[in-house]
Amino acid sequence: MNNMHSSFDTFKSNVCHRVKDMGDIPFIIEILKSNIIVDYFNKKMYAESLYLLAMIDYLSRLNNVPICTNYDKLRSCRLEKTLYPASLILDSHITNNPNMLNECYENSIPEFKRFNIVENEVRNVV
Repeated sequence: MNNMHSSFDTFKSNVCHRVKDMGDIPFIIEILKSNIIVDYFNKKMYAESLYLLAMIDYLSRLNNVPICTNYDKLRSCRLEKTLYPASLILDSHITNNPNMLNECYENSIPEFKRFNIVENEVRNVV
């Protein structure tokens, strides 16, 4: 497993914990005020940038909040390679079930899938 996966998985976990600790609306407001989505994108941290944008769009949909149009250009971007959770890749190798990746991709949250990021659960953090 490469370092990109483990650091990105840590990033995702931190974001999910922040959402859980702050609540959906305060998290959306903080991210939108901070401009961190664009900052990450400009630093070529595309996975992090698009993950945060997906999270904002997802939480906005769940809470009937209008989508922030400032990021419409970024919404047309997509990661070159599908980004799966490291644990899922490991599980598919251990169980010798490559179809597991396809199933998780198909069931991924649409806002994340749009960017080629597989995310099925953002609420179930410990």
